Amino acid sequence: MGKKDIKKAAALSYSPGNDSAPRVVASGKGLIAEKILEKAKEKKIPVYEDEHLADTLVNLKLGSEIPMELYEVVAEVLAFISRVDESAGRKFGKIM
Repeated sequence: MGKKDIKKAAALSYSPGNDSAPRVVASGKGLIAEKILEKAKEKKIPVYEDEHLADTLVNLKLGSEIPMELYEVVAEVLAFISRVDESAGRKFGKIM
């Protein structure tokens, strides 16, 4: 399996009233990524797939806010999650 074939996943948390930017609350590669995605599925947390974003997020320190250069792409992710949550009648909180 090549480097490009290794699964990567990250989970973000964002509370607009409390956080100035989304934070990385979980990230990993390979088996850890699979566990993160499994947990999201169990908890019915929507998953947004973006290989380039995942590559960047897995290299950030856990608990850290995303850097400003990711604000635009993460805003797109948040909009996606918000739409999914609205259609499911849920309140949004975490993204993968």
